Formats: sequence, C-alpha cells, structure tokens
Amino acid sequence: MTGLLDDVQLDHYRCHGWLLVKNHLGTSLELLQHEVDQISRWQESGEWMHHYEMTDFGRKLARTENFTPYSPLMNDLLTSGPISEVAGELLGEPALLYKEKINYKLVGGAGFAPHQDKPAYPMVESVLSVMVAVDDATLENGCLYVSSGHHERLLEQDERGCLSARVVDELDWSPLPLRAGETLYFHALTPHRSGPNLSRVNRRALYPTYNGVSEGDLRAAYYRTKRAAFAHESEPGRVRLSLIGDFEGRPA
Repeated sequence: MTGLLDDVQLDHYRCHGWLLVKNHLGTSLELLQHEVDQISRWQESGEWMHHYEMTDFGRKLARTENFTPYSPLMNDLLTSGPISEVAGELLGEPALLYKEKINYKLVGGAGFAPHQDKPAYPMVESVLSVMVAVDDATLENGCLYVSSGHHERLLEQDERGCLSARVVDELDWSPLPLRAGETLYFHALTPHRSGPNLSRVNRRALYPTYNGVSEGDLRAAYYRTKRAAFAHESEPGRVRLSLIGDFEGRPA
C-alpha cells in the first residue's frame, strides 16, 4: 500500500488512463452539494467566471470556474484533502491545483465532443484531470464516456481542438456512470466525451485539474491566459467554455 491507493489501483490507472475512487471525497456529500448550490447563486459578474448556455428550457448556467479563492470549503477540499493527495500519487509527485470548474449540465444542458484535455492546458506538461460527481452521473443525464488505453500521445485533432472524426470512429468508447460523491481521475490525454442531459434531473460535477509540483504553481497564469483568449470574439453560434471548442451548447 502506498498512500491512499494500492498497487492494483495504480496499475489500473497506468494501463487504462483512468481510475474510479469511491471513498476519498474529503467532505460530506451534503456539504459539497450545498456549496455547489451556493456558488451557482453568486452574481454573474465577479472574479469567478460564470458561463451560460441556451437550452430548450431557457438560459441556464453551464459552468463556473476560478472559485476556490472565494470558497473556503472548495479551497480546502481541492488543495489539502484526499483528492489532491490521490492526484499526487497518480502524478508521481505532490500535486498543485492548476484550475477548477463546476460543469452543471442542468436538465437540457449540452454535452461535450470527443476530445483530450491536454490541448486546453497551456504551460504544463504533466497534468491530471479529475471529476467529482456532485449528482449521480447516468447514461440518461450525460455521464462521461472514455476510450481506455489511449493516453500515451496526442491524437489527431480537428479545427476545434477536438478529436478528428476518423479517430473518434476508430476508438472504442465505454460509459463511466458515477454515483454522487464518487471521484474519477483521468490522464489529460485520455479520450473522453459526454452527451446532453436528456433526463429530468441535473448532472453537476466538480472538475479540479492538477499538475506536479516540479512544474510550479501555474493556476494564476492559466486564468490570465484564459481571460486574454476570451477577450476576443468567439466562433458564431458556439458557447466558449474552454480553450478548445469541445462544448456543444448554444449561445445564451
């Protein structure tokens, strides 16, 4: 046993590029859900970043990011708890928070095209993505699909920074439903996608991203880079959530 993970778990991550962990949340599910509720009610303009989409049920919150400086619970949860400790074990060195977001995927919310995360993460080489299920993630409400064992290199991309149609057709895709409170760790080169929320229940998820301490604290530089990129006009007809064009939602 090394830290919070055993050798079987470490081997699974190295082989498949992802690992599902069920018992290392670091707070109660009720407190996490309450804090996500509170963050979703923050005013639209602030140091944090709210992003919106248009759904068949009206304008809805799609994502919030840059919130840990203003949420003590989230800061503790993502920087000093078991989530960051497990991230460090998978990175092979202590982990630093690179960025954080909440994807709400409310009823009617859009999904994300097949992609690898790494092209959206400038200034960093070794990086790990994490999904903490705030609500149950099911086939009906848009859970993540992954393609296992393809995390060794950057695959062919399209003009949006997503996976090319040829690559998407060649890969095998498997759904990864999560129960609320479970955590999925996945390599930034692991191909993944998710569909829209076609159910009658929300599918909120917390997504912290980590880099190894050897690359330094890059969080402030990431958000400076993102704000500068978002200052330019986005592609007509698309909602800009990321530094790549993976989100498939409609502008609000």
